[in-house]
Amino acid sequence: MTFADLGLLDEIVTTLSDKGIDSPFPIQALTIPDALAGSDVCGKAQTGSGKTLAFGLPVLQKLEAAKPRLPTAIVLVPTRELANQVCEELQPAAAAVDRSVLAIYGGAPIEKQIARLDKGVDMVVATPGRMIDLIEREAVAVTAVRHVVVDEADRMADMGFLPQVEWILRNVDSDRQTLLFSATLDGAVNTLIRRYQTDPVMHEVESKEVTVEEMTHRFVAVHQMDKAKVAATIARSTDRTIMFTRTKVMADRLARELEILDIDAAAIHGDLRQSQREKSLREFSEGRLHVLVATDVAARGIHVDDVDVVLQYDPPSDHKTYVHRAGRTARAGESGMVVTLSMWNEELDIKRLQKRLGVIMPVTEMFSNDKRLTDLAGWDPDAD
Repeated sequence: MTFADLGLLDEIVTTLSDKGIDSPFPIQALTIPDALAGSDVCGKAQTGSGKTLAFGLPVLQKLEAAKPRLPTAIVLVPTRELANQVCEELQPAAAAVDRSVLAIYGGAPIEKQIARLDKGVDMVVATPGRMIDLIEREAVAVTAVRHVVVDEADRMADMGFLPQVEWILRNVDSDRQTLLFSATLDGAVNTLIRRYQTDPVMHEVESKEVTVEEMTHRFVAVHQMDKAKVAATIARSTDRTIMFTRTKVMADRLARELEILDIDAAAIHGDLRQSQREKSLREFSEGRLHVLVATDVAARGIHVDDVDVVLQYDPPSDHKTYVHRAGRTARAGESGMVVTLSMWNEELDIKRLQKRLGVIMPVTEMFSNDKRLTDLAGWDPDAD
């Protein structure tokens, strides 16, 4: 099957082909025809399944040109990083059909965003908070919106954004097309579907999720004075490592300590300027930055394939956080390595965590000059 078979315009198909995109992913093949037909669509699909093109292409094809401050489509996303990613991915197709796309999010100069909206933007890709801020300032109105997309609705729920999403949806004309994509469709997400979609066509793509059992886990007992050096030793044997800390302060401190140890590292968290976060994420994605030090909230916006190791510099607060963190390495069909560092006073919590995860193995003491740290995958903790 080709994109042309799905009913997309030649201009869009050619643009995709120029980028080497010729065959639709399953979620695209399922949802694009229904979206083009004007139906409300509900798609259950994981991040990385190709859903940006699944909702973006049909909406761009049907989109009317916007008047100043009156976009005709809005895409609501949970994070700034995702807003930028969606915008970048849809930009070529938008240009092919003479439509404009703009990312709107907090942390960026609002005056620049207002100036762009004044000129007329057809599709706005926005985080809910900044969108509401602009609506309340009367810098933008949703009265002309005919297409609404709610992307990663489950993450919106996790981050407490659903009330803001609902506020926006209530203010959009009921005569609209609503597309919703989420990894899960239960609980609060199901409420959103029932309230704001009309007879949605439901599509689900079973994605191969790497389970905890398929990941490689290592638990290393460390000493305070040697902890950053242990982290640096592990990082040196990898191409890309994400390290997790509990706090923003610790993320900054660890990034500085790693730099002193000749590791290219940068912190990413909510207190940094948006431009800094974007630069670090881009350099990490492109392989120019060796280590990204992240807090749990900041990590929600990280979607990078080929991460070799997730290193939990600070142990997670619970097993769910462990799985969320671990999932950063288990992408693109790779199982990935998850390393958890433990201080002497954290070992009891680690044991409890292992029981919840069903991953029982020794917490092995190591110093930064331990050769096992350079090949944790090849080392068997049960054999020691």
